[in-house]
Amino acid sequence: MALGMLAIPLLLGACSGAMGTAATRPQAADKWFLRAQQEFQSADVENARDAVAKALAIVPEDKDVRLLAGRIALARLDFAETLRLLKGVGGSEAAGLRGRAYWYKGDLEAAADELEAMLDDPDVVDDWAKSIAKLARRGAGRVPFSLSGALLAPVEMPHVSPYAPFFVVPVEIDGESALAMVSTGTGEVVLDSATRPEPSWVSLRFGKKLEVNDVPALSQDLSGISKQMGAPIKALLGVNLLRHLNATLDYAGRQFVVRSFSPPSPPNATRVDIFYVRGGGMILRSGVSSDKEIRGPMLIDTSMSFPVALDKDGWQKAGVDISSLKPLEQDPEQKLKQGLISTLRLGAYDIPKVPGVYGAPLSDIEKQLKLDVDGVIGAGLLAYFRITFADGGRLMWIEDDAAAEQVLRGGRSAPTPQDAPQASPGLPASDGSPASPPSLAPASPGAAGSPGTPGAPSPALSAPKQGTPAPPPPSPKPTGKTP
Repeated sequence: MALGMLAIPLLLGACSGAMGTAATRPQAADKWFLRAQQEFQSADVENARDAVAKALAIVPEDKDVRLLAGRIALARLDFAETLRLLKGVGGSEAAGLRGRAYWYKGDLEAAADELEAMLDDPDVVDDWAKSIAKLARRGAGRVPFSLSGALLAPVEMPHVSPYAPFFVVPVEIDGESALAMVSTGTGEVVLDSATRPEPSWVSLRFGKKLEVNDVPALSQDLSGISKQMGAPIKALLGVNLLRHLNATLDYAGRQFVVRSFSPPSPPNATRVDIFYVRGGGMILRSGVSSDKEIRGPMLIDTSMSFPVALDKDGWQKAGVDISSLKPLEQDPEQKLKQGLISTLRLGAYDIPKVPGVYGAPLSDIEKQLKLDVDGVIGAGLLAYFRITFADGGRLMWIEDDAAAEQVLRGGRSAPTPQDAPQASPGLPASDGSPASPPSLAPASPGAAGSPGTPGAPSPALSAPKQGTPAPPPPSPKPTGKTP
């Protein structure tokens, strides 16, 4: 499945309006600006927000400082603040940021105006913006993501693949039953182009109880995904929808819960703050180093079958020399290597002995994110936790469970989705050595946009082929709760 079904445009910004450069900026303002840039690049968004505010207090009309402040506000999903900071700022980058803020805010006409202004720049290439601008024009009078029906709807998640723990959800699309995959690497809902050749507005219904009306959806050929998973996947559910649904993902309990309200904190859960690059790329701060003070940005992509993929710097932070990593035998191209991360931190959880891979195409994703991520956290790890999104997607609650912890600590093997007794490929063996992660098979590029374009799946790691098991889920331990 795709390691970067993510949606970020490739922008080559133009400059106009108030100018500000390091040469003309006061020294104190420039120091605060550079500090804000550095902190934002490491996904330390709250400190970046404070630093850029210090710079703005000194140079309130500095264009570069205002653009950075706008990017930070958008990452925090503070759309009103993004628009306030960028009011009157010229150039295609500012127009693009305002367009995203209006789009995610639900102001369709203003979103179309700003995105079309951005697309008037001949240096801008952004297929997402083209599709979204058209949808916004066609959506006059609509209120995106209007919820009706029950306050809460639990849906049973089928385990469609015995080789990888992907989050697949039954859903009705305009009244027709279908299977969808939760894809946090995708910005928007994406429908199979075989039935929806053009971007469109649709309604979704979950559990025959809760309906989401006026859902914007892009179009993409999903036949490759369906073939790899062995199931007819007709839609990808991206982060823009998940934020509105206050969703819970519980692979072990086979449960997907959607709500029309932000849920309270579940008992015994750790809080993880989430940020969104340009409003679409789901990022958290995580640590792979023995030094608990060292944390960096990690992309969350439930469409990636591996537990974790790290780049060279990520493995160095983990204290592992990439020359010591072993080749992944199941990789047909022999580009991937595997190793063991001694400790990975998610919120207050320190997860020991997590298997990871090196050699995934992270540099391409980083270029289009314009963010130096340490790596990607995939379904192979997330399936061991119950995850609940809250506060409009600004945070997620992660609940551990005793069986999952025992497996992750290299204890007894967990049963497969078919409850067949076997080892746990992709998880640490009992002697602490890394087991075999799933195999790699690149997917073909999507038509909805280039890799990293909001709402469009992109080529990357795919679902494992038959005969190469991925980490099986832990023993189901239903809590009986649907917070």
